[in-house]
Amino acid sequence: MTRIKKYVAAAAVAAAVVGVPTMAQAFTPARTAAATAAKAGAPTSARAAKPAAPVRVVAPGERVQVMPQVQLWLTEDGKHWSTPTQADQFRSTADGNLDMSHPDVSLQAEPVQGRYFLSGICHGKGDAAGVKVVTDKGTVTGHIVRLAGQPGWGAWYATSPLPSGPKNNNGKHNFVHSITVTDTTGHTMASLTTAAG
Repeated sequence: MTRIKKYVAAAAVAAAVVGVPTMAQAFTPARTAAATAAKAGAPTSARAAKPAAPVRVVAPGERVQVMPQVQLWLTEDGKHWSTPTQADQFRSTADGNLDMSHPDVSLQAEPVQGRYFLSGICHGKGDAAGVKVVTDKGTVTGHIVRLAGQPGWGAWYATSPLPSGPKNNNGKHNFVHSITVTDTTGHTMASLTTAAG
C-alpha cells in the first residue's frame, strides 16, 4: 500500500514538471477574471460588458435602436428619429436651416423614460468618429451614425440623466453646456457651446 502511494505521488510530481494539466491548472485567467468580476458585481458575460460601438455606418433608412422605444435613422436628406411621445421627427441637411458651408453641430433634447435623449446633426471636413457632451451632470460620451459613402455629415446621439435645474422661458432645461465632435484623427471637427455653457 505504501509503495502504491509513493507511485501516485511520483506520478503527480512528474505531471507537474512535464506540464500536464492538473486540477489546479483548470482555472484559466478568463475564468478567474469572471469569478472576480462576479464577486465585485460586474457583468460576467462578454456581451454584457461590451460597450456599444462609437460609430455605426448604416444604409439609408436603416433604423438604429438607441434606447428602449427610441430609434434613429438617416436618409440622404437628413436625420430622422422616433420617441414614444413623438414619432417620425426629422431634421434636414438640405432645406437651408443648417449652414453646411462650415463645420457645425446641432442639438435636439427631449425627455424619454426618465432620461434625456440628446441628438443632432454634425458636419465638417472628414468623418465624425466621436462626440462628447458636457452637461450640468457631467460629461457624456455619445455615438455617431453615418451613411455609408456619405462623407462630411452624420448624426450623433447620447443619453443623460434628467437635469434638476430650472426651466427656461420655453419650458425646457438649459443643461447642455457644450458638444464636441471629433474626426477619425481625434481632432475637433465641429463644436457647439450653448447658452447654458
